[in-house]
Parts: sequence; C-alpha cells; structure tokens
Amino acid sequence: MKPVRNLFLLLLTVSFFACTKESFTNSSSALLKTSVDTLHFDTVFTSTGSTSQFIKIFNENNKGVHISSVRLLGGYGSPFKINVDGIAGPLVTNTDVLGEDSVYIYVTVSINPTAANLPFIARDSIEIDYNGNKKTVQLDAYGRNAHFFRNRVIKSSETWDNDLPYVILGGITVDTNAILTINKSVHVYCHADAPFIINGSLNVNGEKYDSTRVVFTGDRLDEPYRDFPASYPGLIFTDVSRNNVLNYAVIKNAYQAVVAINPAAGPKLTLNETIIDNAYDAGLIGVNTSINARNLLVSNCGKNIVLGAGGTYNFVHCTAATYSSNYIQHKDPVLTVTNYVNGFTGDLNASFRNCIFWGDANGIVKDEVVVLKQGSTAFNVSFDQVLWRVQTTPANSTISGAINNQNPMFDSVNTSEKIYSFRLKDGSPAIDKGVNAGVTIDLDGKPRPVGTKPDLGAYEKQ
Repeated sequence: MKPVRNLFLLLLTVSFFACTKESFTNSSSALLKTSVDTLHFDTVFTSTGSTSQFIKIFNENNKGVHISSVRLLGGYGSPFKINVDGIAGPLVTNTDVLGEDSVYIYVTVSINPTAANLPFIARDSIEIDYNGNKKTVQLDAYGRNAHFFRNRVIKSSETWDNDLPYVILGGITVDTNAILTINKSVHVYCHADAPFIINGSLNVNGEKYDSTRVVFTGDRLDEPYRDFPASYPGLIFTDVSRNNVLNYAVIKNAYQAVVAINPAAGPKLTLNETIIDNAYDAGLIGVNTSINARNLLVSNCGKNIVLGAGGTYNFVHCTAATYSSNYIQHKDPVLTVTNYVNGFTGDLNASFRNCIFWGDANGIVKDEVVVLKQGSTAFNVSFDQVLWRVQTTPANSTISGAINNQNPMFDSVNTSEKIYSFRLKDGSPAIDKGVNAGVTIDLDGKPRPVGTKPDLGAYEKQ
C-alpha cells in the first residue's frame, strides 16, 4: 500500500502546483504590458504585398489573466491585419495569458493605391480588453505610390523621371532596339524575383548629390530587410546589349549587382562616379566584355570585381574594398582578373590606374588582387600607381608605383554599426600618390587637382 500512497501524494502535489500555476485573477490591478506602445512600419509600396511585425503581451503576475478581446479598431476595412496566437482578427476573443508568460499579436500591413505622389501615413490601433482595463497600441505605416512594372518588356525607347519611384515585380527587360534613359533622383526598387535585363541600352543620368543620384535596390525598406544583400538579382547587360552609360548611379543590396557579358568591342559599359555596394555574390562581373570605369566604388561584396574570359577594361581612380559583416564574409579577393572561364580563353587587355584594392585583415584573404593566365592568347594587364593588400605581388602583370600593405586609412569603418565611408583621412598613404589621368572630379563630383598629383582611389581628399 505504501507505494500506492506515495504515488497518490505525488499526483496530488503535481495537481496542486499545476492548479496554482494556472489559476487566474480578475483583479483590475493585475496589469498587462506590451513590448511597444506604437508599432511603426517603414515605407510600404502600394500593391506589392504585405510586411509583418509583432507585438508581445507580457503578464508579469504570478496568476493568469483572461483577455476578453483583442480588437483591430479599423476592422475589416483597415490596411492592417492581426493574428493573436494563431487566430485571425480583426476581433479575437477569450485569450488567456498564464502567469509570468506572454502571447504574440502578429500584425501585417498592405497599402492600397491612392492618387498621392508623396508619401502618406496609414494609421490604426489595437485595443486589448482585460479585467475591466483597456490598453491601446498604435499602428502606423508610411505608404508610397510608385510606377509598378511586372514582367515588362520595354520595346521602344523611353525615359523615366522622378515623379514616382519605380517598382519592378517579376523582372524588366529593355529590348534589343530600345534605349531606357533614367534621369536624376529616380529610385528603382526591384522585388526578389525581378532581374533588370538590358538587351538594348541603358543611360543613367544621375548627378553628384545624394538626392540626385539614381538608386537601384530591393523593394523591402523595413528593418532588417533594407540592408540585406541578395534582395534582388541585379542588372544584367546581355551579349547583345551595347552603349550603356551609368553616371552617378548607386546599385546596392543585389545578388550580382552588375553583370556584363560579351562582346569585347565597345565600350559596352561605362561606369562614371558610380557606387556598387553590399552585393552578396559579386559587385561587378565582366565576361569577355569591355568596361570603362571612372571614380567607381565597389564595397562590401562577396567578390567585388571579377573579370574573366578576356576582354578590355580600363579602371581609373577606383576603390574596391570589403569588410566582413553579419551578412557577407570576406573570403575572396576584391579583384580577380583572368583570360579564361569554363574552358573559354580570350584576349585580355586590362589597365588599373590610381586605384585602391583593400580588405579587412581577417586572415582568410592573403592577396586582394589575383591575376590568372592560361594559354597563349594576348594578355596585357597593368597596374599604375595603386595601393593594395597583397602577400604575393600579382603575376602576369606590369606594375608601376605600387604601395604594398599600407592601410589606406579610410574615413569611417564601423562594421557593428554598418557605417562605412571610403573617403581618405588626413595622413593616408594614398594622398597625392596618383598620376595625372585626365580625371578632373572625384566620386563626390568634387575637383581633383590640375597640375599636381591626385589621390588614389575614388575620392579626393578635399
């Protein structure tokens, strides 16, 4: 009988503590707290789907609290939707929060189109009713209209101006005989499934101020997605594309930001005062093609610049630099130049003048510049006045005036805060170390010296 009696006592004890844990109070002084008083959504484009966040309801009492209702006050007509622990709103009743426990309210927002050109705010609130108390959480979302293009083919020449942003869904293609001109201040937002394919020509006419540059990025502007690399495929200049010129463009957060494929005659692509940043796989890929780049910054990409299968390349006053982040580990050289890819070998002519090639000293990448050669095709690669991190000087190259392994002293590099400025500090070894290359401005559109030596890299110390 004793084992039976002990078992009975054990079960009674477990039952007692379970009942104690799950007991509830109806006292109005047993208050609930929420993780936020106002839930903010950053810019949400109309017609592009929804974005989600959550609110947590905390019960810090040792007894449970019965929530009579969680109500979205705007009801079914609200741009917001709620879901309380798996039950969809706009009204969810009879939700229990155990003592020292919590429940989640998931909130999504979808903005309907309006005629407004300027950003507008959608607002609503959630009311939590319990024990005679009412607690309210405010909701707000910034909505923005845009030009929406889904799987569009541009068959004749057209111009995009800065009346509204441009949102690309499913992809866009500039046809063979078309020229797309994008004027200053235009922002292009590409969905995750939306490559920007150029079979014809692309002309970007940005200007030097941040507000007048032309920006290509992903269409998720809410945290943390706004800083994710690989947010969209990138810009692809196909083998039939020609005469592309990008002035003061910013291409960021892509998978492969810029890809140019064949032919080597050209130039196929000209990049002036352009920034390529935070591309997951590669910033700039050239495959047996022709690229001219002036005051180009390629920063914090998986592979910054990859030039393969030959081609013709002229880079002047360019900076390629990468520091590891939570999203991208720096494990590849910032510049790779080769005359072959997948068994194909082509003539290679590449010149790099007044450039900086740098990466963080994480012990993985020993040589930030790698030049590889196969076969007996024409092969001419030259570096004239460069600063780079290399353990082994690049082979197969003509080198004049290289500064080896001296920190360029960039103005700001703070990986934890995601703050990067690749301008030069006072005392940088890159200051006044260039040769006159006929470039009169820098990436900021500010003057470079005439008659004296310019600085290396995309920025001139003012």
